[in-house]
Amino acid sequence: MRNNLRFYLLHFTLPLLLLLLVFSSVRAQSGEVIVLEIDGPVTQAMATYFERGISVAQQEGAAAVLIILDTPGGDLTSTLDIVQHFRRAELPIIVYIAPQGAQAASAGSIITAAAHASGMAPETVIGAASPINSDGSDINETAYRKAVEDLKATMRSLTERRGEDAVAIAEAMIEEARAVNATEALQAGFIDVIALDRNDLLSQLDGLVVMVNSEEVVLATADLSQRDLPLSFSEQLLLLLTNPLILGVLLTIGVQAIIIEISNPGGYAAGIIGLVCIALALYGFGQLPVNWLGLGFILLAFGLFVGEAFTPTFGALSISGAVALLAGLLVLFNSPGNPEYTRISIVGAVTISLLTAALFLFIVYKAIRGQQAKPITGQEGLLGQSGPVRVPFTSATKKPPYTGQVLVTGQLWRAMADDPLEKGEVAVVTAVSGLTLHVTRAKLDQIA
Repeated sequence: MRNNLRFYLLHFTLPLLLLLLVFSSVRAQSGEVIVLEIDGPVTQAMATYFERGISVAQQEGAAAVLIILDTPGGDLTSTLDIVQHFRRAELPIIVYIAPQGAQAASAGSIITAAAHASGMAPETVIGAASPINSDGSDINETAYRKAVEDLKATMRSLTERRGEDAVAIAEAMIEEARAVNATEALQAGFIDVIALDRNDLLSQLDGLVVMVNSEEVVLATADLSQRDLPLSFSEQLLLLLTNPLILGVLLTIGVQAIIIEISNPGGYAAGIIGLVCIALALYGFGQLPVNWLGLGFILLAFGLFVGEAFTPTFGALSISGAVALLAGLLVLFNSPGNPEYTRISIVGAVTISLLTAALFLFIVYKAIRGQQAKPITGQEGLLGQSGPVRVPFTSATKKPPYTGQVLVTGQLWRAMADDPLEKGEVAVVTAVSGLTLHVTRAKLDQIA
């Protein structure tokens, strides 16, 4: 019996355990590929989207996460958060720079290097990752060297598995702001494949061995199904708030709403709308390189608009406000050295400025019209009103004044006139004495 037990242990159990140990070091994937697709600057919204996508993929047992990326770069803090999400992932992360004409500039190159596998579509570009200040200007020499060396060390750790050429090109992206096309990136080993589309990418990556949490994983992606995981509403909103034109509109609406609430307190709706718009705009400012001098110009502009509303100058202050607002919008986002995606177009800035000035001019026009309008209540409101004669005007002396009754503003009034008026004729109010109207026969152009 013991001999039989020893025989089974030696010939069946031990070999089985050895096989399990071997296959545990290289595990193939099965299931589906979760696809995340994003086009825009690297912000906290992108980091949140990637974190959610990786979490969903891990919970559902997906084989890999495929990120289709097109970005002009962005915030370094968010970039490093994304790198950490990739490194902590329990499944392979694949980054694909697409479609044709897309880019992974600046921070996008670091995100690509952090992926376990990567590819680029033809005619795409990656690189130019030199650090700059948050306002878009160049960093002073000492701070620049510190930032560069730190980023170079990060890129070396991410690309050393790809060989010396990949490390060299990664360092050049930081040190020299170098950018390369898909072919150059592939030749240097910075990426794994050049693919026409996502299906071609997954087919070419099939069989590639990558390291995930210090374990070798064989990608088996050729025949896997793909499921898109779109941005959530909150992620779309946060990504939208990186558009400088949207931020300019939110800021102008917010300030206008606050001014309306201050001038007409008690409604609260305008004030709440204004606070929400300004809060969203300030969040967006925190995601983009902003020159705060521009904000000063914008506040000056609204001060001029308010001045026009309370001391009408026939448009002079509104025009000055429009010029100040235009200067503020351009300075706020268009500082020298700012990335292109953070800039507001001149057409957009001019449009916002003109529309804002036009709105304030309209408000001032209505206010002046309201001050000059005839009263529509009380005795003054009766002057000029017309109505039909209900009781003929007569006089016991056959001399003025003649008295009768007229229907004015829906009410029957005792009235006096210098001429006798017959029933059905139209009378016009010329004066009011207590509850008696003084009227005259209406001319053709006075009959409503």
